[in-house]
Amino acid sequence: MPSPSRFLLIISKLLYNILLMSETLNLDAAFSALADPTRRAILARLAKGETTVMELAKPFEITQPAISQHLKVLEDAGLVERRVDGAKRPRRLAEAGIEVMDQWLAMLRKALEKNYDRLDEVLAGAELPKRKRGEKR
Repeated sequence: MPSPSRFLLIISKLLYNILLMSETLNLDAAFSALADPTRRAILARLAKGETTVMELAKPFEITQPAISQHLKVLEDAGLVERRVDGAKRPRRLAEAGIEVMDQWLAMLRKALEKNYDRLDEVLAGAELPKRKRGEKR
């Protein structure tokens, strides 16, 4: 019979995979939602503060129902939240959804920085051959 620590390891691994997969699915939905320029513009407007669907629809040459459909995609992706205020349903950016994307992008930035640091080290230690005047590379 497997030891309790073995069970703990298996359970931990399963939970890690479940969390990783749900986060990845959220990332897929979030980046898919960002593929549309109208949705990016909506997010840019919401970055200034909470607003209603009617206010969001004003600068666009599309109908209010079309804006609502875009908002539904953004809500499903976890990037926008809806608040109930009487008959109004103002929208705002969802901090958790934006944070997940930011963490993923930060991981990529860190990897790029490490690559550039390694390149700097290689270039600092390498002696480049001197070219003669007029010689092509």
